[in-house]
Amino acid sequence: MDGILNINKPWGETSFSIVAMVKRLTGERRVGHAGTLDPAATGVLPVCLGQGTRVIEFLVDATKAYRAEIELGMTTDTYDASGRIIERGDPSGISQDQVESALTSFCGLIQQTPPMYSAVKYQGKPLYQLARAGITVERRSRLAKVHRLELVDWQPPVATIEVVCGKGTYIRSLAYDLGQALGCGAYLKNLIRLRCGLFDIRDAVSVSQLEDAFRYGYWQYFIYPIDSVLLHWAAMVVSDDAGQSIRNGRPLPAGSSSEDHCRAYALDGRFLGVLRFNSEKGQWQPEKVFL
Repeated sequence: MDGILNINKPWGETSFSIVAMVKRLTGERRVGHAGTLDPAATGVLPVCLGQGTRVIEFLVDATKAYRAEIELGMTTDTYDASGRIIERGDPSGISQDQVESALTSFCGLIQQTPPMYSAVKYQGKPLYQLARAGITVERRSRLAKVHRLELVDWQPPVATIEVVCGKGTYIRSLAYDLGQALGCGAYLKNLIRLRCGLFDIRDAVSVSQLEDAFRYGYWQYFIYPIDSVLLHWAAMVVSDDAGQSIRNGRPLPAGSSSEDHCRAYALDGRFLGVLRFNSEKGQWQPEKVFL
């Protein structure tokens, strides 16, 4: 069973529990998700099956979109609603214009410090393990890219924003940093992932829908083909001999190319794999082959 499911993760479930559920329903051992969602977050969680797990890295790199509710006036140790309140502030004087003005500083390339309650590792241990033990350590800030950031609703003291961002962006950290910029503190009250690459929440299947689909035998309807996440790359249709070379891991001569990667297909339309262009040798090198 090879492909990808676009699942609408419900509140309270971990990303790993959704993977476990899919393993149970499908009987497929090779199952993985692309981009962890916190238990309190909902929305798009791509889950890859079988050989689909081999394109997880490309999904993790994909642009993501979120809708976040940020409540001003409180700071929590986790930066979200699951944490303990560690500081209170007065947001009564904050206007919509001030919120919108503050948000402009978080567009483009920004520096973010990962929350202590995150899976980022410190000396081999996830930060959240240290945080649960009451240990706080210095974290290195890292670059994140925010493509678009918009205030879509303002019901004081709650600001609802929509964010389009690159991989590794912490919306919890964005909420915390916004509270610091406004001088009153803030935490992430609610988070929905609206999109991950091509997968949109409007097309996502709920857990109950997926369970019914497997119970009554129409689960294939919800499986996306492996190459669907690679459609932004150019495609190459190759001869039977070239297809055999790809399957054996042998490079194909190319001369030059403006592309770094491409998709390769057999004459009958079968997806053969991902090729990476080697500019030094002028060759397309098989990177991932799907037999």
